[in-house]
Amino acid sequence: MEIPKGARAALAVLIAINILNFYDRNVTGALAEPVRKEFHLSDTQIGFLGSIFIWLYALVGVPLGSIADRWSRKKLLAGGIVIWSLLTGLAALATTYGMLLGSRLGFAVGEAAVAPTATSWIGDLFPASKRAAPLALFMIGVPLGGAFAFFFSGPVAQAFGWRAAMVVAAAPAVLLVPLLVRLREPQRGAVETHREMAPAGLAAILTVARVPTLWWIIVSGALLNFNMYALGTFVPAFLSRIHHVSLAQSGIDTGITYAVGGIAGTVVAGWFGDHMIQHRPNGRLLWAAWIVIVGVPASYFGIVAGEVSAAVIFLTFSYATLCTYYGLVYSAIQDIVAPTMRGTAMAMYFMAMYLCGASFGPILTGKLSDMMARRAADAAGSAIVTEAFKAVGLQQAMLIMPVLAVLLAVVLYVGSRTIAGDMERRRVARDQALASA
Repeated sequence: MEIPKGARAALAVLIAINILNFYDRNVTGALAEPVRKEFHLSDTQIGFLGSIFIWLYALVGVPLGSIADRWSRKKLLAGGIVIWSLLTGLAALATTYGMLLGSRLGFAVGEAAVAPTATSWIGDLFPASKRAAPLALFMIGVPLGGAFAFFFSGPVAQAFGWRAAMVVAAAPAVLLVPLLVRLREPQRGAVETHREMAPAGLAAILTVARVPTLWWIIVSGALLNFNMYALGTFVPAFLSRIHHVSLAQSGIDTGITYAVGGIAGTVVAGWFGDHMIQHRPNGRLLWAAWIVIVGVPASYFGIVAGEVSAAVIFLTFSYATLCTYYGLVYSAIQDIVAPTMRGTAMAMYFMAMYLCGASFGPILTGKLSDMMARRAADAAGSAIVTEAFKAVGLQQAMLIMPVLAVLLAVVLYVGSRTIAGDMERRRVARDQALASA
């Protein structure tokens, strides 16, 4: 089936929106060290800034996903951009830790509109056989937005203060909202070979919940995003404490990891995903598992490396393998649910995997870091947890990430064993519905 006219232009705008989405999501991680020092925060409190955002984001996402299946995705997405950008800018006015927390809560409400609206929109622009590549390109916003957050926020904060960096993060919305409202929103199911009726509301949620592979994908998302959000929150601080680089340099080094690793991983996933689905139904999930396991040793060596250059190289490779997940697994989700339930499916996926895994990445890593720092101080006979002990604590806490990556690969492999059956059941149900129509 031919790709509709204007599909690539719409995809470009949606990619730009997702880049800003993850730019603003990662800005607190890029600014963690100056914020921590100004407000005298522990690593647990820094982690809580990330976790409190995720908790509300996950809960709000499900009703927004249901709305995205019934109402204008364009209006919903535009409203979300305005809300999250406004709250990002207002964080620059925070004078207490509580005000920072409040800004992240409002920020979560705005950002929760992005994933269900944009992925549903893309699913109606590209046919199933050509969908992995555009979804992978859309998800390039994860590493590229993170890279921009670290590239710009660190140097801007070092030169003008962290508050100025918050304002810079909010500014691009002024350009993106007008571009979005000029797009033509596609009809739901526009590129499907066969149209099918599907339930809505609670019935849609129950239908999606009965797909076995989706639950394995949800567990995989929890494991992946525990690592992703812990990395986004603490890598700049890790480089500053362990390798003693400046705030600006830690941002640049982290930006390199996100840009090089993220772009490489998502591009490979996009090409590979569309290639593998031609040969075997479970190809996307199966190869996602193998690629993740290849990155586990690099994750470990990146954390324990003695030189900053070695740390950046290993972490970049590890991050690249994790980023292949998006193009391979997100396209697999769209293979097992009907077009009119994709917003609901993605919202359910995000809620469950965020509440069960991603939300714990920042706060548990921070808590573990504080515990390990205290233990190191006690072992040295010091009553004070100095910056040196905080560096040791954070490094030891981050070693949980390679372990979780191994579990992620196992879960993806198990999911690859059930997806062919779910795809076949969906095909049969669709054919029966069409025959009785």
